Formats: sequence, C-alpha cells, structure tokens
Amino acid sequence: MRMQLGRQLLDRQIVDRDGRLVGRVDDVEFGLDADGVPYLTALLSGEGALGPRIGGRSGRLLVAVAGLFVADPPVPPRRIPYPLVERVDSAVRLRARLDELPASEMERWVRHHLIDRIPGADRASG
Repeated sequence: MRMQLGRQLLDRQIVDRDGRLVGRVDDVEFGLDADGVPYLTALLSGEGALGPRIGGRSGRLLVAVAGLFVADPPVPPRRIPYPLVERVDSAVRLRARLDELPASEMERWVRHHLIDRIPGADRASG
C-alpha cells in the first residue's frame, strides 16, 4: 500500500484497540527488504522523536527537558511496530491495547514519581 507519510500519517493521533490515546505519530522508521526497497517498520512517538523532527534550538530544548525525567538520557522515542497498525483514517488505529505496548521512558518516570504516589492510584481503573 502506498501512502504520503506527511499527509496521511505524521501528526495523527495513535489510539489503541479500545480507543485510548497512545500518542501522536511524530516520526517513522524504515527498513530495507532484500532488494533494497524501503518499507515502514515502526511509528515513533514522544519527545525523543519529535525533538529531532522539529530541529533547531526548540527541538534540542524539548529533548533536553525530557532528558531530565529519565535515568539514562537521551530520551528514546516510543517505538510501535507497524504490523500493530489496524488501519489509518482520521487516526492511526492499533490492533493492540495500550497496556500491551512498551511504555515510554517519560511515562515510566511520571508513573513512578508522580502517579504512584497519589493515594488510591493503585485502585484506579485503566
């Protein structure tokens, strides 16, 4: 299937199979097949993907600030394998649930340092 990444994929919301927001498509990752033809391997989301895409001082600042919240900077992007994509329409819809996807480094930090400290957070519905 052919698509124009800038118009049909980049900046779209990513939602899991239950309709929960995962993030936005901030960049993409390509691989090469045996004949050297490029194909889409993954969607990249988060500060680690958006900062380099924005570029310049603003992009570097975004990545640097995000790096303050992780144990091992720089912040890597969340990588969602493209085979998990069910369809692309007004959003990118996944076959997987949010809790089946790898958490981003920022999410882990926020969960560990903020959310888990809220009384009753362990009983919240997800």
